[in-house]
Amino acid sequence: MPARIEDYAMLGNCRSAALVCRDGSIDWLCLPRFDSDAMFAALLGGPEHGRWSIRPWAPARSTRSYRDASLILETVFEDDHGAVALIDFMVTGKGHEEHSHLVRIVRGLRGRMRLHMALTLRFNYGRTIPWITRQDDGITAIAGREQVVLRSPQTLCSHDLVTESEIELAAGESTWFVLGHGTSHRERPGAIDPERALAETERFWRDWSQRCTPAGRWTDEVRRSLVVLKGLSYLPTGAIVAAPTTSLPEKLGGTRNWDYRYCWLRDAVFTLVALLTAGYVEEAAAFKEWTKRAVAGSPDQLQALYAVGGERRIDEWTVDWLPGYEGSAPVRIGNAAARQFQLDIYGELVGAFYYAQTRGLAPPQHARDLMRAFLNELERRWREPDEGIWEIRNARRHFVHSKVMAWLAFDCGARDGVTDASPATRARWRALAEEIREEVLRCGVHRDGYFVQSYGSEALDASLLLIPLVGFLPPDDPRVAATADAIAERLTVDGLVLRYDTADADDGLPGDEGTFIACSFWLVDNYALLGRLDEARALFARLLGLCNDVGLLAEEYDPRADRMLGNFPQGYSHVALVNSAYRLAAAEAGAATRGDDLHP
Repeated sequence: MPARIEDYAMLGNCRSAALVCRDGSIDWLCLPRFDSDAMFAALLGGPEHGRWSIRPWAPARSTRSYRDASLILETVFEDDHGAVALIDFMVTGKGHEEHSHLVRIVRGLRGRMRLHMALTLRFNYGRTIPWITRQDDGITAIAGREQVVLRSPQTLCSHDLVTESEIELAAGESTWFVLGHGTSHRERPGAIDPERALAETERFWRDWSQRCTPAGRWTDEVRRSLVVLKGLSYLPTGAIVAAPTTSLPEKLGGTRNWDYRYCWLRDAVFTLVALLTAGYVEEAAAFKEWTKRAVAGSPDQLQALYAVGGERRIDEWTVDWLPGYEGSAPVRIGNAAARQFQLDIYGELVGAFYYAQTRGLAPPQHARDLMRAFLNELERRWREPDEGIWEIRNARRHFVHSKVMAWLAFDCGARDGVTDASPATRARWRALAEEIREEVLRCGVHRDGYFVQSYGSEALDASLLLIPLVGFLPPDDPRVAATADAIAERLTVDGLVLRYDTADADDGLPGDEGTFIACSFWLVDNYALLGRLDEARALFARLLGLCNDVGLLAEEYDPRADRMLGNFPQGYSHVALVNSAYRLAAAEAGAATRGDDLHP
């Protein structure tokens, strides 16, 4: 059985990522891209589905940390007889674009310790056993297009389709293993110097992370979250995936298991806010350019999510040979939400371009043409019901959040320079924005004064916390406070926010789920905007306490079981952390705290 989700740490090279457990087992790895087939899939099954373990023979204590602000993980194993450090990283930096390399260096720190290395390669999500041949410098494993090379000064042997090595180190001694990946029709990945690769990778992360704009007393937490976002970025195109995993469950044993190894347009606005606030203009520009390329085409074919290269076809299928994390089946590959109609993404798209423009990233002429085309399409469709931000899988509805984001699209599009539309067209969009606002305030507000999930509904929805954040209403509007208070009172578990109550708002799926971490950060933002800073600080501190020992957050959290849930690490959770931290830091510094993040 795999470890708890929070027992994992992420390694990354800005192209893909691996998850390594505190016991030294790498249980998830897809190469060469985030959305490639996994070659280690023990996370969703067992050791027989692929993993790479380096661990002491005898029981040992373990502690771990990232080196400075990087994705270089150092795990220290120690017992009464000795101690060793296991340094894990994916090689990052120039000159490593053609092949991916995963490096594991073991160093003796004290006394003597014996360790065991076991490599179980299984391509195609744990199904395909490769053909392994011995080489002078290690082994080569091939199946289909996949080729993996393991090099080490250690003696390697094979037993029951597993490559193994016995290690014994005294203080001051060290050894290493390097796993290189490439395609089988080309030459083997070349040998690299592991110590030099470590220095290069450490320099890459140090140079990147030191550019972070300070966030007061939360600078370290912000820097860690930004490193996670960088690790979730696909450097060749600028895309940022939601998470590097698939099918980690929203409830243990449940069926709410989704593939998040793609890039959602919905994340665009708040990711841009976070990157630009933190001073990462190049990354924000790259993400904006990826967005522009991905959505290019017929406006009526806009999708909520795309693959990291901008690919549109993301067919959803199930892996019936994997039992799922702690028996949570099915394991899904791909995501059918790419075929849904989600009205809100027009708002995120136009809002992202407008926000980027206000921060000096003015769109070129063809991007203005593109935004005009999407606004024209939205003008045709904004009155339709949709599947909404939470991608429900039953009947479409008139979701309040979706209409608010349609308002955002027209409100931003009516401003100068966002599109190449004529003044008359922009005036029409301004009138449409006002029409939508009036409709939402008429149809989307409960008789008790708070916003509801959809027109005619009694249900609450945490996405309504975004209303003041996108400037739909000012923070001093009584409906903002009423909505925040209603959600805090009726849509929380132990103070943490649910997306919605699955019993009240049928979403077409069985069972329930954990609290949604990003939504809890949105409540922090609302408290700050309302001037209730003590409540904002208290909830923010609670959320920071949910981070695991190396500062990572999943998508959801179960307060009753005290466990993380959902795909991990989750980019949206870390984006929300960054934005809340900067908001609180500004409030503590005495700066005005504004509600309209998209209207600076």
